[in-house]
Amino acid sequence: MPVKIRLQRHGKKGKPFYWMVAADSRSKRDGKFLEKIGTYNPNTNPATIELNLESAVAWLHKGAQPTDTARAILSYRGVMLKHHLDGGVRKGALTQEQADEKFAKWLEEKEAKINAKKEGLSNEEAEARAKALAAEKKVNEDRIAAAKQAEADAVAEASATEEGEESGAEEATEENNEETQA
Repeated sequence: MPVKIRLQRHGKKGKPFYWMVAADSRSKRDGKFLEKIGTYNPNTNPATIELNLESAVAWLHKGAQPTDTARAILSYRGVMLKHHLDGGVRKGALTQEQADEKFAKWLEEKEAKINAKKEGLSNEEAEARAKALAAEKKVNEDRIAAAKQAEADAVAEASATEEGEESGAEEATEENNEETQA
């Protein structure tokens, strides 16, 4: 029976969530499987990958063929490297201790890269929030300045119209006085 390591889609529409499974290659994509190896969530940044390393390596040793996407995920988590190192141990090129040491070193470097990416993303998010806050403060300050200017213009216009009315009233009283005198 040809076995494939592939992704099985779960989740809702527009929000996929995948199980990584070892399944008979003739079964349906979301159908019967032999063993669940892990999960893959592409909705997070960086994508969340949970894998049972030993189970995945065991299936590769048994001859299971990963699909292209599954191979990329397995490689990202170090399963393909572990499988390769185990092949070297079987051939006698390495001892098990050397293989374990190389794998542990690779895992540390990979974790450092992942953490650096997460920190970079959080820093970018914080910078974006700071820029948005600064832009919002500037808009608010401009709005307040415009309101004060409009209020000052209204006060100046009101005082100008009052002066115009007072001078118009004085002229009317002078005309009335002249008429009464005549």
